[in-house]
Amino acid sequence: MSDTSVKPIVNSVVNDDTGSVHLRSVTKSYGNAPAVAGVDLDVQSGEFISLLGPSGCGKTTLLRMIAGFEHPDAGDIVVAGKSMLDVPPHKRPVNTVFQSYALFPHMTVAENVAYGLRQKRVPKAEIAERVYESLSLSRMETFADRTPQKLSGGQQQRVALARALVNRPKVLLLDEPMSALDRKLREEMQIELKLLQRQLGITFIFVTHDQQEALSMSDRIVVMQGGAIQQLGSTEQVYSEPANAFVAGFIGKQNFIDAVVVSPGVLQSADAELITSRMPDGLAPGTAVRAAVRAEAVRVTSGQPASGIPALVGTLAGISFLGDVMQYVVITPSGQEIIARTAPAQSEPLSTGAPVWCAWDLADLRVFEPEPVA
Repeated sequence: MSDTSVKPIVNSVVNDDTGSVHLRSVTKSYGNAPAVAGVDLDVQSGEFISLLGPSGCGKTTLLRMIAGFEHPDAGDIVVAGKSMLDVPPHKRPVNTVFQSYALFPHMTVAENVAYGLRQKRVPKAEIAERVYESLSLSRMETFADRTPQKLSGGQQQRVALARALVNRPKVLLLDEPMSALDRKLREEMQIELKLLQRQLGITFIFVTHDQQEALSMSDRIVVMQGGAIQQLGSTEQVYSEPANAFVAGFIGKQNFIDAVVVSPGVLQSADAELITSRMPDGLAPGTAVRAAVRAEAVRVTSGQPASGIPALVGTLAGISFLGDVMQYVVITPSGQEIIARTAPAQSEPLSTGAPVWCAWDLADLRVFEPEPVA
């Protein structure tokens, strides 16, 4: 790769001295394996944006390039109006919170938080003030004299967060920082982290593979796969209007049904004719497609729905109580598995082994062309 491929792109520099981040055609490969494939992304100052995708999709590599721990093969990374290509990690206006909190075990909480400021030779009085401020923001000021091994996982995470915030970064990068926490604590920390971000107004770029985590915290979500952005949008957009079958299947629980186009708005599956009001334009009769309906959109009933309502008949194979929802597993005559999730108060009394109908509204059945084979 020539040196010119990694020089700043002049037109990409934005006159913004706040917390904006702009990626321009950013590419990174390891050997012959592309990790990030020409990503363009604009993150606004003060935004909470999540990079979401399965393992190996390129999200952590992208975050590490913004942080400066990896160098792009091509493209430009602009933070606060300045290209970061020639800026070392410790001089970038960003800080990173990692999966491993990497706290110094022989130092107290206050000493861990103050470490970076001491390395920068910040005056002692200012260090004390900023450490207290940072610990107060993360609600850890009363633990200042404890060592990390005397803290819970959630408390250690707060210390790692305080250590990053004490440097007053313009952008905070978070690489799955809650992956080691149990579900209850994780949900509590999601709320706290979102409130803290709103309070500080700092740009947060958050990496996660957890769809619910991204949906609950983000202003916008970047869904990645194969080193490329599959969709960028608000939480409502990526959930309700997925750009393709991958996004539809990755966000929430989706039922996919292989079918063939019969005519506009009409599909034929192995079990029944299906009707939809969400058929893409230009699909010719005979085109193989994947129809998709979310689990929460499916209603399971013992009686046949009224004429004109999309429905499949099947056998109720399983019922699970998940607390906030009842989950039903229905098997159609062709062997198709349909998952339905309904609020307990809206559920009809049903028994496993009984014949049932799965129905949904016309607009709930989306149609996607099959993903190309790589």
